[in-house]
Amino acid sequence: MSKPVDVGSLRDGSYVLVDDEPCRIVEVTKSKPGKHGSAKARVVAIGVFDGVKRSFVKPVDAKVDVPMIEKRSGQVIAVLPSSIQLMDLETYDVFETPLPQEEELGSRLANGVEVEYWRIMGRTKIMRIKGS
Repeated sequence: MSKPVDVGSLRDGSYVLVDDEPCRIVEVTKSKPGKHGSAKARVVAIGVFDGVKRSFVKPVDAKVDVPMIEKRSGQVIAVLPSSIQLMDLETYDVFETPLPQEEELGSRLANGVEVEYWRIMGRTKIMRIKGS
């Protein structure tokens, strides 16, 4: 799920969909309007799930999609070889999510640990460990 916003309102640290992939914006540069054209914005973003750098150039009054990010809490039920079983702490739904790519985060995951995970466009990612 996403919502349209103007390119001119995007800021560093916010999120945007580039090639149908949710990305975190790391750089926004705007050019001044020329004699026969409108102001343009160049946006550089890094994929939330894959870490790939993506960029685009569009007029500042063009529309782009911003993903709706659902930040939730969960508890680790089981650490499997290729994924992690989580239980949502509000709905008590149990589901599997891929192992985090960050080494320090993956090494601290164990049964019973409480985590914050994000659900973006039907995909989930563990973002941080709560507490300690």
